[in-house]
Amino acid sequence: MAKLNFGGVEENVVTREEFPLEKAREILKDEVVAVIGYGVQGPGQALNQKENGVNVIIGQRKESKSWDKAVRDGFVPGETLFEIEEALQRGTIICYLLSDAAQIALWPTVKAHLTPGKALYFSHGFGITYRHQTGIVPPPDVDVILVAPKGSGTSLRRMFLQGRGLNSSYAIHQDATGRAFERVVALGIAIGSGYLFETSFQQEVYSDLTGERGTLMGAIQGIFAAQYQVLRERGHSPSEAFNETVEELTQSLMPLVAENGMDWMYANCSTTAQRGALDWWKRFRDATLPVFNELYDSVSASKESQRSIDSNSQPDYRSRLEEELLELRQSEMWQAGKTVRSLRPENQ
Repeated sequence: MAKLNFGGVEENVVTREEFPLEKAREILKDEVVAVIGYGVQGPGQALNQKENGVNVIIGQRKESKSWDKAVRDGFVPGETLFEIEEALQRGTIICYLLSDAAQIALWPTVKAHLTPGKALYFSHGFGITYRHQTGIVPPPDVDVILVAPKGSGTSLRRMFLQGRGLNSSYAIHQDATGRAFERVVALGIAIGSGYLFETSFQQEVYSDLTGERGTLMGAIQGIFAAQYQVLRERGHSPSEAFNETVEELTQSLMPLVAENGMDWMYANCSTTAQRGALDWWKRFRDATLPVFNELYDSVSASKESQRSIDSNSQPDYRSRLEEELLELRQSEMWQAGKTVRSLRPENQ
């Protein structure tokens, strides 16, 4: 493990140079990694591990769309694809990658198969951190570990196929075997992480829920909607409003930020743009800071988790979700976006 200095703050990190794939394979050579759930994170993590030489099996309900997807991805029924209970029995490491609501529902079944020495692996700290709400309390004689890729399972898979890595956090909640550290880091390398940084289950879920509701998804949609509305109300066309609000950001500026940072992106824009950004960014920070504090307080007080559990456990959850997503999809801004994307040269 290396210590890296981030602006005066030291963090424990693990890189692929100091913990190569060959070492991960050696640690996992006698393990059977049972991936439970083949939805958002499951396919990317399972396929990456499989192609990295790890013994991976899938546990999924038969005759489901996810079962069929696993078959299309090369997992063989009766050999590497099983009903959930059989996969739980066979696995020595249980990768619990169902949705948070589904994890709660299946927990009694999973717990029954957590025999001494196994490892219970999460990619989200939700179930353990909010155990007073979820009821997920593992037995004391199993390792409880986490690797949380900082992106979707789709991104994890795409970057793996490109020979790149998606950064991940790792955490150890319970070390029953004395091998929790080597197990969690080996799994993090095997799923295709760029580098691994240390966290805790609680810190992971607090940052994750804040980020999803904040800059990653909720805040960015709110800011897009506000600027688009102002431009349209001031007489700008849908095409102009969308290009200035979304297209230029996602297609031109964010790749520059990803490449070398915000200052480098600023340096590669006009002096007029630089001046305006430097004059206005603190006003946006000050305007949104109270909202982010309110959001973090809601996350740490277990209000967001309870709201999520209550909503996602309803029988009509998916239909209501689709209605809300349809409202976004059919808004003028995202209809304009659909047209703009179709006009990109690669789509013509």
